[in-house]
Formats: sequence, C-alpha cells, structure tokens
Amino acid sequence: MYVLGVFAAVALLLAAIGIYGVMAYSVTQRTQEIGIRMALGADSRRVLAHVLSSVFRLALVGVAFGLAAALACTRLLTTLLYNVQPTDFATFGTVSALLISTAVVASLIPAWRASKTDPARTLRSQL
Repeated sequence: MYVLGVFAAVALLLAAIGIYGVMAYSVTQRTQEIGIRMALGADSRRVLAHVLSSVFRLALVGVAFGLAAALACTRLLTTLLYNVQPTDFATFGTVSALLISTAVVASLIPAWRASKTDPARTLRSQL
C-alpha cells in the first residue's frame, strides 16, 4: 500500500507539473489577448478569474470523463477490491475534489502572471 501511495503521489505531482506547463504556455500564447482585455478596462482580478475559470471548467470535464470511465471499469476491478464497494462514492468524490483542486493550484502562478500583464507593452509589441 505504501508503494501504491508513493506512486499515486508521484503521479499527482507529475500531473500538476504538466498542468502548470500547459497553462504557462497557454498564457504566453494569449498575452496579446490578455493585454487588449486589460487595455479595454479589465482589471487584474477579472483576468485572474478568467484564467482560473477556464482551468476549472477543463478540470471538471476531465474529471467527468474519468468518473465515467472508472464507473465503467468497476466490474473488472470487483475481484481485486477487499472490504471496499466498487462504487464507493466517498472515494470518487474525494479523488475528484483532489484532482480539481490540484489543477487549480497548479495554474495559480500562470494565472497570476497573466493578471500582471502590462497592456501598454502588449500593444506596443503588436506594431
């Protein structure tokens, strides 16, 4: 069990690093859009909320597909479980919340960088 726990923690860390990398790249690619939004009056809190909400929506979609796949695979895993129901909703809920919170936390730094975009610099770089 300890080995499985360590592997699960490493997998969660790798997922967080991957989400951070994808979000950092996405924010870099959208710098002009974010700069124009800020030049038109969006404050940093709104930009931060926009980036985090997009991550939250993507995480919800991913968790929904993962839950559907996990529920579909419960018949295959029934023989491997000991004193646990295959459809243990507490486990599904806890893991779902952990994955969504990991995705949001991993994207905080790119979202913060997006909220600190200088609109004047962005508009000058378009010329």
